[in-house]
Amino acid sequence: MTGRILIVDDVATNRIVMKVKLAAARYDVVPAASGAEAIEIARGGGIDIIIMDMMMPGLTGADTCRMLRADPATAAIPVILVTAVDDSEARMEGLSAGADDFLSKPVDEIALLARVRSLLRTREEERDYEARGGALLEMAGDDMRRGFGERAQAGFAVAPAGPAEGRIALIGGAEAGWLLSQRDRLRPLFREEVSVIDRDRALALTPERAPDLFLIDADMGKRNEGLRLMSELRSRQATRHAAFIVLLPAGDSERAATALDMGAADVAYHPFPVDEVAMRVRTQLSRKRRADRMRDTLDTGLRLAVIDPLTGLHNRRYALHHLDRVAMRCRAQGIKAGVILMDIDHFKAVNDTHGHPAGDRVLSRVAQILADSLRGEDLVCRIGGEEFLAVLPDAGPDQVRAVAERLRTAIADIRVTLPEGGTLGVTMSLGVAMLTDRDDAGTDALTRVDRALYAAKHDGRNRVRVAAD
Repeated sequence: MTGRILIVDDVATNRIVMKVKLAAARYDVVPAASGAEAIEIARGGGIDIIIMDMMMPGLTGADTCRMLRADPATAAIPVILVTAVDDSEARMEGLSAGADDFLSKPVDEIALLARVRSLLRTREEERDYEARGGALLEMAGDDMRRGFGERAQAGFAVAPAGPAEGRIALIGGAEAGWLLSQRDRLRPLFREEVSVIDRDRALALTPERAPDLFLIDADMGKRNEGLRLMSELRSRQATRHAAFIVLLPAGDSERAATALDMGAADVAYHPFPVDEVAMRVRTQLSRKRRADRMRDTLDTGLRLAVIDPLTGLHNRRYALHHLDRVAMRCRAQGIKAGVILMDIDHFKAVNDTHGHPAGDRVLSRVAQILADSLRGEDLVCRIGGEEFLAVLPDAGPDQVRAVAERLRTAIADIRVTLPEGGTLGVTMSLGVAMLTDRDDAGTDALTRVDRALYAAKHDGRNRVRVAAD
């Protein structure tokens, strides 16, 4: 794993020692002699991790970290603070400043490299997110959600907001006497639910009840049982996106490295100060929620690629893909399926007479009626302009024709409220075709149903025509 690491220390010897350790692991090392120099280099871009001495003249490591976190250009860069003073007050100051970890001199090389690997994985996820247009997708996703919210009363489902509170679970062995006392000490520090659970309950968790963060004792009765449990939880659908902090005996750097390489977000050591662990928990909860948002944003981007933003229906790209899948299933299982191609009559006149906002209302209302009038297994898409396509699997010719007539009647009966007041009625022409048993069944059906729709238009509109097989 490559990475560009900024080493910040006012003592040249310390910079050289750290550079030798990291260069031996094939990392690209950039030195800086002060906090101000570090900020300037970080703002220039290309830095993956910052390893910084806590006690420096001028800007201390904590001061520099706060400034880095306050700047959007550098806020996401992981920071490891290093100090010769190993006391809880120094650790708390560094962690509260936004540092991702706090190491004491002399720095344990195994622990250092494991932490670097772990933070680089997180940094790479951020870079990948940005490379895939994450910021743009966030704005597009917000726009899409707002648009759907405006149409929620028109029958479109809006995803429910997630719970405002999260969950923290503590897991230890039967002899872990610290569990209940530490749970009670942690509870006042968090708005999240803090609970103690055992191994069996953890493995039985559902996605709805899965904690955001697990605090796991590495040795739950047996050595490394907690590490094995973490590995199991990370492999399960319900808990694979949770954050994990592993608790270890003091000084156990080798297993700390193992835990981080296995996917732990952080490690802490017994006997742990509650305030310090609480700070680490807050940091990992923040990271976990950021990761959740990135994942949801990319999922939204995938949906945007196949969803028509005006109506909330799937678009032409998805419709053609779905039609081919239904055609393959028909051939494999010997079932029937039909397609209905629909076009709003005289839609150009609606836009020309009443304006495009009125036309948008018509499209949204028609889309709602079509979606509400079909079965759950049916699919209706907006494939362009005022054209809609419905795919009806497991349906015979008479059933498809009856559905088309029902859709035509439902559209003819609606009245759309215009922006300037008053109402407007519209009609639709519909073509119907059945999928046939041939290699290009989807393309063939689209060709024939388009001819049927043209015939409906030619015969006077507001009617259904069935294509010949």
